Amino acid sequence: MDFNMKKLASDAGIFFTRAVQFTEEKFGQAEKTELDAHFENLLARADSTKNWTEKILRQTEVLLQPNPSARVEEFLYEKLDRKVPSRVTNGELLAQYMAEAASELGPTTPYGKTLIKVAEAEKRLGAAERDFIHTASINFLTPLRNFLEGDWKTISKERRLLQNRRLDLDACKARLKKAKAAEAKAACEGDTVPDFQETRPRNYILSASASALWNDEVDKSEQELRVAQTEFDRQAEVTRLLLEGISSTHVNHLRCLHEFVESQTTYYAQCYRHMLDLQKQLGSSQGAIFPGTFVGTTEPASPPLSSTSPTTTAATMPVEPSAAGLAPPAEAALCLEEVAPPASGTRKARVLYDYEAADSSELALLADELITVYSLPGMDPDWLIGERGNKKGKVPVTYLELLS
Repeated sequence: MDFNMKKLASDAGIFFTRAVQFTEEKFGQAEKTELDAHFENLLARADSTKNWTEKILRQTEVLLQPNPSARVEEFLYEKLDRKVPSRVTNGELLAQYMAEAASELGPTTPYGKTLIKVAEAEKRLGAAERDFIHTASINFLTPLRNFLEGDWKTISKERRLLQNRRLDLDACKARLKKAKAAEAKAACEGDTVPDFQETRPRNYILSASASALWNDEVDKSEQELRVAQTEFDRQAEVTRLLLEGISSTHVNHLRCLHEFVESQTTYYAQCYRHMLDLQKQLGSSQGAIFPGTFVGTTEPASPPLSSTSPTTTAATMPVEPSAAGLAPPAEAALCLEEVAPPASGTRKARVLYDYEAADSSELALLADELITVYSLPGMDPDWLIGERGNKKGKVPVTYLELLS
């Protein structure tokens, strides 16, 4: 216990001495060993990497989990080294509510059937979101956390050690400087009793003349300075190697960033396909309920390829309802060569994406081209008749941007 108390008192004394020395350096009252410019640049680069990594990590966590309470819960589970329980995504929860509503309101009604279709799509969206979060956490968040909790802590520890070595080195330089000044003064004044108050304890044993004592003091200070300089150089080299490793960290984070973008691209592509399928299903269902009308959506599934495209407006293209409703399957087939465009109701449309015709009744499309479109009685509302020059065929509405 006595030994521990002595060590504690010694450490406290060293800490206080270094704190005073550090404060004097800040006010320019003490000598400070400056690091070279390259080393300072490495330190600044490391600090910048650490700060931006923390910001990117926090914002990515917000992107993957917008609920702050859920993030706190996941953080506590991680600190307690326990597995985070599986959580239902918002899309899956919405799908559950819609399915229950359809079951209670009537699954055979038009509203119930639509609820079931939307619920299935939302469930697929929720599953895609779950896969994206899992992939992004492993391939992107985990490497960032490993850097902050592993490599950066090691760098911080070695930097603190280097700071202490520098303070010790500067203290030795100051002690040697004072000893040499006192030695020169003693040589001029003769054999007077030296005052070691600033360099040695008061109980230091005096011997011989003042000049000899100061000479001995200078020798000891020089020896301490050499030892401090060696320790400082060794620690500076260790810290430099760790700081230069930041370049490898950047390369690793670059690879992780590519993987994050790939997973996000896959996620949004899945969402687009699921919603496109849902849109087609809802369009077919709507056509069965309201066979005499076509409501064309002009809201593109993704931003237009050209930033100068005309303003898109919601449009409804009324078609005269057939007297007998939907035509029988045998009569529903249209001979496109014999179809004439209506006198009114045609309009221009911009093609959003390339489309390959599935058969001879469809018209192949190229992105950004302009075509003329119109609807015919009894047609599936998901499709329009498109004309380009002397070519004519059915085209999907979701691939078009109707122009006003």
